[in-house]
Amino acid sequence: METARPTFIAIDGRSGSGKSTFASDLAQHLATTSTVAVLRLEDLYHGWQGLGRACELYAQLLPALASGQPVTYPTWDWATDSVGPQQSFAPGEIVIIEGVGALNDQTLGFIDLGIWLDAPEDFRRERALTRDGQTYRPYWDTWAAQEHTYLLEHSPQHHANLRIDTSTRSHPLTALLESSRFLPSTIAELVLASSHGSNAPKFRQSYQAPADAAALFEAITVHMPHAALLESTSQHLEDPLGRNRYSLLAFSTQQQPPLLMGDAKGATIQLEGASLQLGQNFFDSLQNQWPPVEALHTDYPLPMWVGYLGYELKREVGASNLSAEISPGVNRPDAQFFAPDTVVIIDHELGQMHLHSINKPDAEITIVLGNPPQQRSGQDLCVPHFTCADTAAGYQEKIRRAQHEIYEGNTYEVCLTTELTAQVEDFNPFEAYCRMRQSSPAPFAHYLRLPKLEVASISPERFLALSKNAQLRAEPIKGTRPRGTDEESDLALKHDLATHPKDRAENIMIVDLLRNDLSHHAVPGSVRVTRLCSVESYATVHQMVSTIDATLKSPELAADALREAFPPGSMTGAPKLSTMNILDELEEHRARGLYSGAVGYLGADGAADFSVVIRTLVCDKLPDRSWRLSLGLGGAITADSVPEEEWEEVITKSRGVLQALGATFPLSTAR
Repeated sequence: METARPTFIAIDGRSGSGKSTFASDLAQHLATTSTVAVLRLEDLYHGWQGLGRACELYAQLLPALASGQPVTYPTWDWATDSVGPQQSFAPGEIVIIEGVGALNDQTLGFIDLGIWLDAPEDFRRERALTRDGQTYRPYWDTWAAQEHTYLLEHSPQHHANLRIDTSTRSHPLTALLESSRFLPSTIAELVLASSHGSNAPKFRQSYQAPADAAALFEAITVHMPHAALLESTSQHLEDPLGRNRYSLLAFSTQQQPPLLMGDAKGATIQLEGASLQLGQNFFDSLQNQWPPVEALHTDYPLPMWVGYLGYELKREVGASNLSAEISPGVNRPDAQFFAPDTVVIIDHELGQMHLHSINKPDAEITIVLGNPPQQRSGQDLCVPHFTCADTAAGYQEKIRRAQHEIYEGNTYEVCLTTELTAQVEDFNPFEAYCRMRQSSPAPFAHYLRLPKLEVASISPERFLALSKNAQLRAEPIKGTRPRGTDEESDLALKHDLATHPKDRAENIMIVDLLRNDLSHHAVPGSVRVTRLCSVESYATVHQMVSTIDATLKSPELAADALREAFPPGSMTGAPKLSTMNILDELEEHRARGLYSGAVGYLGADGAADFSVVIRTLVCDKLPDRSWRLSLGLGGAITADSVPEEEWEEVITKSRGVLQALGATFPLSTAR
């Protein structure tokens, strides 16, 4: 009869990091449902110079253990400093390997869960010497040198699935249990039964909808470092597709909620005092985290993760590898989402508000929800003075270079961009957002607050929505005109946009691109264009918008569908990949960051909704506590684009944000 392969859990870390105690605690926890055996690598160390030999011996034992067979190995007699008697070890259903060397390169094919315990050297040394006293003290430096060599040769901390800082988490078992819902289901079931379901809030209560979502958001979240307001501020505008129905307030009452992050080094989930390594690619990793195995069904949107997808994730669809550097040596993550423990859903159509929370919320939150403020009091706002990455002449020359690429047949539409930046000592991003939302209502307005980043947006454009019923929808914008000074001129500009062959060509090319993007994971024959070249009017501009719908083949393909559509085609041009490479050259390899990416949520019911990051002020908190502000701008270049007119369109698109801030387009580059 074949013996079942055990599950291997390796606990590695430098001396004094707490491996031995953690292994004992974990074994006791797992023993309630499984047989557990703990292999202590210190039993394999042959002397104070024996780390390398122990790693080799341990690797030799694993194949037999993986077959469920007992093994024997020579021990070390520390009293005589010589080889001791043979020792036998029989595997259980779970084998925990504990000790320095547990995650060495030769063993990785066997390990199901690797855990690295970390702590500062002084902390580890004090704990180790307190534990082992005078026995260890003379050999600390000798053993530490071997550990250093081991780390250089094997990089065990990078092989670990979970890294725990035991100087901040005195009970690493608790950190493991908290992370278990994000682990692969086979491991999660061992660590904590039913832990791999949705992390969506479960406490529910309903109220009357507030008069002002921003005032309510401010009253509740003013001191919370992780919060988001995803709202429609354009209820008074025509809304044929129901985009203005809901506004969402999502926040964490914890100082450190789970953070789902991605950059060029890989994807992680950051927890308090711990980090879970997910994989090299963000979208691949997302597929294992969302949609949740146990979906929570409601009649309205319910975010599970809230955050952004930065433009530099384009590396995962074959484009070049850039990073958004906001100050020397400091890069902004390319993707960052937080898991809210409390969500408030405002249904503007029914005049209702629904509270969902993991636990019963504090009384002060429910009091505010029951009696929300009618309006907020405005605050002073520092007026930033922006500079532009391009001069008018320089940008127009880039347009001509883009047209040359079109004439050469390398692309047929290039979405060229530039960037306004400013640095200010003191700034209030939420005040900026409130001014922007008031002066320029939009269906996909949003404010996002993270510890080192705040985002204020009046985006009119949807990137991609996915309903809980597997319906995909993209609504690209291509084609812009300023609003007129009077009704007659306004109607003339709107008519010109609706009928101009260049704008229609821009829009239709992106529609074709998105039809292709959605088709990759759609039910054959389900892709359709619901609206083509419609004109929507906003406070400062008219926009040409189309709508493409499709049906997703399977809920498990949701993350793949996001990747296939990313970055938004309206921000790249077409064909997408070759055009992104052209754009890198034209934009001098300047990372766009959040701009041209997407902000939104991943739902607890498998739904999602993301807006394109345009008309958006990105506010980065720098190490010196000052603010770096950036506003991305651009437009689509085609063969018949007029460079001077395209530059004027850039200035037109800046007005919604700049006027709300009391700022102006930088005169030194405007002409």
